[in-house]
Amino acid sequence: MNMNLYGHSDSWLMVDCGATFKAPLNPNDDKDESAKTYDVVAADPTFIENRQESLSGIIITHAHEDHVGALPALWERFKCPIYTTAFTAEVLRRKLYYTAISGLVTIVVVEPGQVLDIGPFSVTWLPITHSLPDAQALFIQTPVASVFHTADWKIDFNPITDEPFQPALYKALKSIKPSAMVCDSTNALREGYSVSEGDCELGLLRTFQKQSNRIVVTCFGSNVARLISLARVAAKTGRYMTLLGRSLENMYSIARATGYWPDELKIAHRRHIGFLPKHEVLIVATGSQGEPRAALGKLAAGTHRDCELESGDTVIFSAITIPGNEKPIEKMVSGLREKGVEVINSENSEQVIHASGHPCQSDLSDMYGWVSPKIAIPVHGEAEHMQANAKVAAEAGIKQQLVGQNGDVFQLAPSVALIRKAVNTGRIDITGLPKAEQ
Repeated sequence: MNMNLYGHSDSWLMVDCGATFKAPLNPNDDKDESAKTYDVVAADPTFIENRQESLSGIIITHAHEDHVGALPALWERFKCPIYTTAFTAEVLRRKLYYTAISGLVTIVVVEPGQVLDIGPFSVTWLPITHSLPDAQALFIQTPVASVFHTADWKIDFNPITDEPFQPALYKALKSIKPSAMVCDSTNALREGYSVSEGDCELGLLRTFQKQSNRIVVTCFGSNVARLISLARVAAKTGRYMTLLGRSLENMYSIARATGYWPDELKIAHRRHIGFLPKHEVLIVATGSQGEPRAALGKLAAGTHRDCELESGDTVIFSAITIPGNEKPIEKMVSGLREKGVEVINSENSEQVIHASGHPCQSDLSDMYGWVSPKIAIPVHGEAEHMQANAKVAAEAGIKQQLVGQNGDVFQLAPSVALIRKAVNTGRIDITGLPKAEQ
């Protein structure tokens, strides 16, 4: 549930406004998982809500729910323009359509590489590779300090939806010497480089070629790159691909509307899929985290109206297990296997069938080396992930690392009041400086 605030000269800039799912109210309860209560949770906006008149704008770095999902509920507390790129803007418009504020929100569509002044902040949008289109890092400059804000990212030279990763963009920051780099820590415990989406497409192709019956793939609904990869693999293996799940259908529609979906890749209507020979069918379904009401949950239970799985079919989990979801996923997998369905996941697969959208240790080390900030500020992960990120930064030569908790404030430059006090007490001598520098 990312929400970041940058402050300078009595003004504030918000970066991302996301939501997350709260863990079960009683995680030790062994009752039916479907009976547990989950809540959608956002960061506490009270601090900036009380300074609404000082909020210059909101930037959304990309369209994942943990970066954009809370805006429809919280925007009325902020009432300021939202800046984002075209794909994310379309995702946000569709979210706002179902609210009473859809006609009130100003969305400014920004081009990758564009530089805008938002209040006292000069912001440069830097395209960066992730698992959906139009993801952006930010370089935020003020007269006293600058921040390189990575948002979610990975180094991917074959990313499917966007241009390949461009190291030159980040190497150019080194000469500016950013005050701080605020960096994604999600995969900081993993050695090496993050797997390319192109490698995942090849692994899925090889896996499909070994299957002779119906194939169901479950993945995160927002992963447009994976959807395109699956559509390409379906075309190469002579299968018709259909989508089961509202979030998948919505993302496919947005990708088409914004020009990210290749025209030659066709999607079959879900109502037709039950009448096709099984060896010609690829179903992409929501429910990779064991949600009983999602499409895969209904397929496992035999209650989906458009298709019924049979012995000899294959279900592929092209997604990670989010911590806390192990039990519902195990229950679903057990039900599938009882039907005689083969289940393939990243643990038992001979091929790469999932690629994370976040940086591993080598990605992090390269980026720290290219940017060379004065301070590393790890974010986005549990404490152990952020500590691991800080360790990589230290090994890359970044002398200071600030590892905080939710709600912490870091000061990157002295306040004007502190500088004046230092001058007045003689701790800083400015008498020899030109007037402009004084």
